[in-house]
Amino acid sequence: MDPDPQAGVQVGMRVVRGVDWKWGQQDGGEGGVGTVVELGRHGSPSTPDRTVVVQWDQGTRTNYRAGYQGAHDLLLYDNAQIGVRHPNIICDCCKKHGLRGMRWKCRVCFDYDLCTQCYMHNKHDLAHAFERYETAHSRPVTLSPRQGLPRIPLRGIFQGAKVVRGPDWEWGSQDGKPAELQRRVSADGQPFQHGDKVKCLLDTDVLREMQEGHGGWNPRMAEFIGQTGTVHRITDRGDVRVQFNHETRWTFHPGALTKHNSFWVGDVVRVIDDLDAAKRLQAGHGEWTDDMAPALGRVGKVVKVFGDGNLRVAVGGQQWTFSPSCLVAYRPEEDANLDVAERARENKSSLSVALDKLRAQKGDPEHAGRLVVEVVLGNVARALDLLQRHPEQVDTKNQGRTALQVAAYLGQVELVRLLLQARAGADLPDEEGNTALHYAALGNQPEAARVLLSAGCGADALNSSRSTALHVAVQRGFLEVVRVLCERGCDVNLPDAHADTPLHSAISAGAGASSIVEVLTEVPGISVTATNSQGFTLLHHASLKGHALAVRKILARARQLVDAKKEDGFTALHLAALNNHREVAQILIREGRCDVNVRNRKLQSPLHLAVQQAHVGLVPLLVDAGCSVNAEDEEGDTALHVALQRHQMLPLVADGAGGDPGPLQLLSRLQASGLPGGAELTAGAAVACFLALEGADVSYANHRGRSPLDLVAEGRLLKALQGCAQRFRVRAQDEEVHQVPGGHQQEAAPRRLG
Repeated sequence: MDPDPQAGVQVGMRVVRGVDWKWGQQDGGEGGVGTVVELGRHGSPSTPDRTVVVQWDQGTRTNYRAGYQGAHDLLLYDNAQIGVRHPNIICDCCKKHGLRGMRWKCRVCFDYDLCTQCYMHNKHDLAHAFERYETAHSRPVTLSPRQGLPRIPLRGIFQGAKVVRGPDWEWGSQDGKPAELQRRVSADGQPFQHGDKVKCLLDTDVLREMQEGHGGWNPRMAEFIGQTGTVHRITDRGDVRVQFNHETRWTFHPGALTKHNSFWVGDVVRVIDDLDAAKRLQAGHGEWTDDMAPALGRVGKVVKVFGDGNLRVAVGGQQWTFSPSCLVAYRPEEDANLDVAERARENKSSLSVALDKLRAQKGDPEHAGRLVVEVVLGNVARALDLLQRHPEQVDTKNQGRTALQVAAYLGQVELVRLLLQARAGADLPDEEGNTALHYAALGNQPEAARVLLSAGCGADALNSSRSTALHVAVQRGFLEVVRVLCERGCDVNLPDAHADTPLHSAISAGAGASSIVEVLTEVPGISVTATNSQGFTLLHHASLKGHALAVRKILARARQLVDAKKEDGFTALHLAALNNHREVAQILIREGRCDVNVRNRKLQSPLHLAVQQAHVGLVPLLVDAGCSVNAEDEEGDTALHVALQRHQMLPLVADGAGGDPGPLQLLSRLQASGLPGGAELTAGAAVACFLALEGADVSYANHRGRSPLDLVAEGRLLKALQGCAQRFRVRAQDEEVHQVPGGHQQEAAPRRLG
């Protein structure tokens, strides 16, 4: 390995002895691997600036020079552990996408890369020189060929190694030794705190024995071995209560758990929504400011991993530094009811990479895969010549694709016809199961698709993700290809691997795919009652995504779906309220005549969810439609409790941005009642005052015995809330039912729908 003394050192990097090493066998001998665990600090007598502390895998720990006195004791072996990733690079040996750690690029071969493991295991030609990229944006370091260089076997902790407990052991008797040897690291002797990510990695028999006297044993606990959970609390006895999903918690012996705080750059995470916990956990980890409050409960993406373990997270258009304990891994299957806007970018298409490599090939013109190259280059005459001289090569693959697949993708219709006449396999799949028709859909080539279908290719062939060509065309937003496939009888109801039909996919694509929704819903045999693997009917899915056209089309065919519940009790209106889809909510209420007071499994109404997410503009719509302002959820909280618990510090945005008149309507109704303007109100205060004006009980106690008035943190808001409640009582008296002649009752006019 060639030295690169200028490389920045970070905690977590894996290192070996370097060019200035003079410390004998401290590393366990040449080839020993260690981990940087501490960086030197200016003024420190033991670990000065430009030194680092290394924990060697063989057991010793001490500090070394990393530029101190001009010397470099260490060489970088691997930096994957600190989150380095090359998202658009594929290892051409093991085929891993998105290389982690260093990238090794051949200087001889065109576009040929290796990961660290393959480079170190002598993959590819040893006579070729390489360049090393330490990060995705660093300058390359030129390396000499590996041929003839001495090889030093590495010794350390790798997959399959046998290990013993180390100097930082804090996991009780997991290794079978007495728990008394456990090293306790926190102030109260417990190695865990609220929010830690943990796993149980023990065998069932061992865990059963450890649980005696520490929460006990339940056979169902075995189902959660190996799963990641979140520490909910530490019991008085020091045992750890772990939350695995929204309804499952188990109490564990602390020695049965392993901490699991591994986030990478690019990972999608959710910030915890507990304000008090976030403030506590941020101490010493980036600290807390009130400007961070809007990030609570939001989904974001890790953009940097610091050496001390803290994370820089992009959320809501801003970036904040968080303790890893304030974050949980975002798993769509656990929170499928939220439509997450921040998605990780897709890697560069492997097909685009393959085509680039094909265009660059300058090999033998008689090579068996040359036909594919000529098709990529559009050379009809040369392709015809090859077919006439070597008809047996018509289905030969190059870069994993046949000539027909490439021609279909590129829309080379003349070549498609030529290859079909030469008996090319129209349904021959590539490594991912894609046929030529899939490739025509991928390339947005409706005429190529028409030619293939006319030749009798399989219209509903499934690839490895169980997607048809119609799924692919819909997901890409290719309207004309969708039209051709539907006209030629492709099955519009086939589910993919997630049980999504093409209409599910069209709805996911948003308003830009409205024309595709129109085409699909006009197919006579379309089924709008299909349910995907997450339990979403098409109406649920359209409400989740805010697709108003799809909601109307589905209701026109199957209005009985309007109050259908998912397994968690969510209806279409719950999903629209949770995701701030005002137009969809209006359609469900007015045209679908849905039940506005329906509850999910947590006994939340759509109003609870709209308030929970601070969707201020939806609150008047739901209340005017008849949502009960005093309905309580499983915690006994009304919507008024929720507004005051979560959003007292959240700034109120009421400028009508995005064409949503709801926030302005709420404010105008508050002002009409004599309350201050929006500049003096937070989101929580505005919603709370509105709910109180509409009859929410300010003295209603939840299951913890706390009323909304108990939750108010500021005197002016307390006074305003009490004033709103009084105004409602006065108005209610004025609107009392009056007896009219004949014994009939005249009632107050019903609420408008907003």
